[in-house]
Amino acid sequence: MQVCFWLDQYKNGGEHVTHHQRRHFLQIPGPSPVPDRVLRAMDMPVIDHRSAVFGELGKAVLGGSQKIFQTSGPVVIFPSSGTGAWEAAIVNTLSPGDKVLMVETGHFATLWQKMARRFDLDVDFMPGDWRHGADPAAIEARLAADKSHAIKAVMVVHNETSTGVTSRVADIRKAIDSAGHPALFLVDTISSLGSVDYRHEEWGVDVTVSCSQKGFMLPPGLGFNAISEKARAAARTNKMRRSYWDWEEMLKPNADGFFPYTPATNLLYGLREAIAMMLEEGLENVFARHKRLAAATRAAVEHWGLEVLCQDPAEYSPVLTAVMMPPGHDADNFRKVVLENYNMSLGAGLSKLAGKVFRIGHLGECNELTLLGALTGVEMGMSLAGVPHRAGGVAAAMNLLEERSKANMPGHLKLVTK
Repeated sequence: MQVCFWLDQYKNGGEHVTHHQRRHFLQIPGPSPVPDRVLRAMDMPVIDHRSAVFGELGKAVLGGSQKIFQTSGPVVIFPSSGTGAWEAAIVNTLSPGDKVLMVETGHFATLWQKMARRFDLDVDFMPGDWRHGADPAAIEARLAADKSHAIKAVMVVHNETSTGVTSRVADIRKAIDSAGHPALFLVDTISSLGSVDYRHEEWGVDVTVSCSQKGFMLPPGLGFNAISEKARAAARTNKMRRSYWDWEEMLKPNADGFFPYTPATNLLYGLREAIAMMLEEGLENVFARHKRLAAATRAAVEHWGLEVLCQDPAEYSPVLTAVMMPPGHDADNFRKVVLENYNMSLGAGLSKLAGKVFRIGHLGECNELTLLGALTGVEMGMSLAGVPHRAGGVAAAMNLLEERSKANMPGHLKLVTK
């Protein structure tokens, strides 16, 4: 269920203006649509956050979050955005002047390195073309050359929301180990957690950063840090000043399901329900669904004759697809046509991709019919906006989805044709 608009058509200085009614299609790569079930769970009175009832809620969401991060270690939940969770990861593990290795995979990786510099970190920012993920071999080479172990942390974005490129975190962990380097490993999963297979503990990540408004299918307002024992040990000796973001101040009351300051109670109600939804579906099924929808989206894009921004099939994002506009056509103008005529929001190109790409989100509570509706809006929008394309992309996506559905269908339900 999305935002509703009342229909009202009128003349404004000779210009015809339309306010849409009914469902708004939110097909940006986050915030993602909030399911009805989660909205209903949040529609509760605020309770005493020092009560036994709240303690049970706290234990439920802290323990449930561990299952989504796939870790037995602590997960800290802050009332914050993902940007706040970025900051928490930095100030709890590093000291002013520390050298860190980061990779330019896109807009958000660039913003994280800007934040790191504001904390007086010495950032080695490996350049990238915004069409590929972080290169494990390049990271290994850089670490192997660091004989004095001056680099204190490797910091990467798992799923770069601005580009639709997913870096290979498990391979980067192997690269760090192959180099024999003791650097901490910090990973941003803001747009991937709960939608893309991610294993904090198995992959040896020290701090995993995330937030509520993407795969968790909640409104913005919760920031997460999953932390390893190595990261927690670093937090005991690092020299970065902190107060609100201090892990230890959170972990003490967290043991009993409480928080050191007023939590976002109603978001926690929603978080409990969102975790239940994901676990009911099964994480493997959640991840498979996202991959299937992403493949269908790419099938449509390919049929239209447009180009996916990501150039490495091994790094295609299951969360979103960034689509390059043909030369001479502005992506923002196209997005405006789609919004005004079909009441659907598509993601904008960010910073140096502004006007060059649009982004289709297919994350969270998105299924086959939701996706096909979104792709239909894109195809009709291209026709209306005069964007050159080959008609039939929606049918190509439908064919892919039908093939996979038939392949997964129980034998006694499969149609037999002669």
